[in-house]
Amino acid sequence: MNWNSSDIDRNELSFRYTKSGGPGGQHSNKVNTRVELTWSITDTVSFSDTEKELLVQRLGPKVRIVVSKYRSQKRNKDLALEKLTSLVERNLKTEPKRVPSKPSASKKKKRVDDKRKRGALKRQRRGDDYFD
Repeated sequence: MNWNSSDIDRNELSFRYTKSGGPGGQHSNKVNTRVELTWSITDTVSFSDTEKELLVQRLGPKVRIVVSKYRSQKRNKDLALEKLTSLVERNLKTEPKRVPSKPSASKKKKRVDDKRKRGALKRQRRGDDYFD
């Protein structure tokens, strides 16, 4: 499924901006560049009930993404949306069930032949006085 964060109604996303920690001097002490994105999966109208169920099962009822990588609020917000997109895409994918393969006739024959050879080798090692 090709899904994009723009498919979610912006009213469903909640952004909170706070001061980011770490070095940066006056800039980091003044500006709210850290972005916290929260999204309630159970309240969304962007997905079908089965998709919502799958997301809730894998991610829980709410998704919270915190980004403070950049000094710019906009870049952090864009990164948070990218993370949300990749998170949802990854968790909406369902792996196809693996169908176990059956060994070919030649493989079966080779295995039986190898067992016979191994058994013959063990019988040969016993010697004649084994049953005395």
